[in-house]
Amino acid sequence: VQLQAFGGGLVQAGGSLRLSCAASGRTFSSYAVGWFRQAPGKEREFVAAIRWSGGSTYYADSMKGRFTFSRDYAKNTVYLQMNSLKPEDTAVYYCAAGRGISSTIYRAGAYDYWGQGTQVTVSS
Repeated sequence: VQLQAFGGGLVQAGGSLRLSCAASGRTFSSYAVGWFRQAPGKEREFVAAIRWSGGSTYYADSMKGRFTFSRDYAKNTVYLQMNSLKPEDTAVYYCAAGRGISSTIYRAGAYDYWGQGTQVTVSS
């Protein structure tokens, strides 16, 4: 599976961005798809995830109510709508996919495939 993430950019605090992650080579069927982010000098952290089959979503506590994960079957693409962005949301955002993920859906090590990352910068 090849993943391509895009949609990052520069936005003012309180603004919104929508990230997209498109898969090629294989469909997302039976996969879990996650978003992680990494700020300079910090470890990669979990943002959100979705189970393609069934559509269950998971969010880090600091993203609940602000970020929304969705999927488009026809385009084999997932979206992360990010609202009420804060300067601390500034990071490189990566999408990832993996199969057979259960309780480890929050862990980067559980995912097998990663996109190239897209920069999100939120100015104050």
